[in-house]
Amino acid sequence: MKQLKQQHWLRSYFCLHTITIFFLLCLLWLGNSGFYTPLLLSFGLVSVIMVVWLACRMDIIDAESQPFHLSGRLPSYYFWLTVKIIQANVSVVLCIWRGNKSISPCLAKIPCDLHSDIARVIYANSITLTPGTVAMDLGDEGILIHALTTEGRDELLAGEMYRRVAELER
Repeated sequence: MKQLKQQHWLRSYFCLHTITIFFLLCLLWLGNSGFYTPLLLSFGLVSVIMVVWLACRMDIIDAESQPFHLSGRLPSYYFWLTVKIIQANVSVVLCIWRGNKSISPCLAKIPCDLHSDIARVIYANSITLTPGTVAMDLGDEGILIHALTTEGRDELLAGEMYRRVAELER
């Protein structure tokens, strides 16, 4: 048993995620330090090695902490989400200008059967980032949302945002 645990621990040292974390931390150190003397570079290297070693020992470096499979699709999703955020801001401003009669607050349970936890969190956060809607609870059966208007709720129920997040997951 001890040998199997040791093999798992050694395998985690040499996986793609560990190597990526190492280089990202090195870049972060170099970008933030601004000093490139041999002494400070060696301190930075030792610090990065210690952090990566500690992260491996804690077994927190995995595919979910570094979702490479989302990398290629995220820029187009972020662009689409930015457009939706701007549209929602305009909608909220119009509601404010029109007064209380234009607001119809409501709660709804939005179905969410996305497979990975990260996709579910991206979906809930995208709902919250869009003004006029807030994800209140992320459960197994769906997401409880509060919408400022019934139109905002209906747009979420139509499923465009869900479909785009599901495409990220593929």
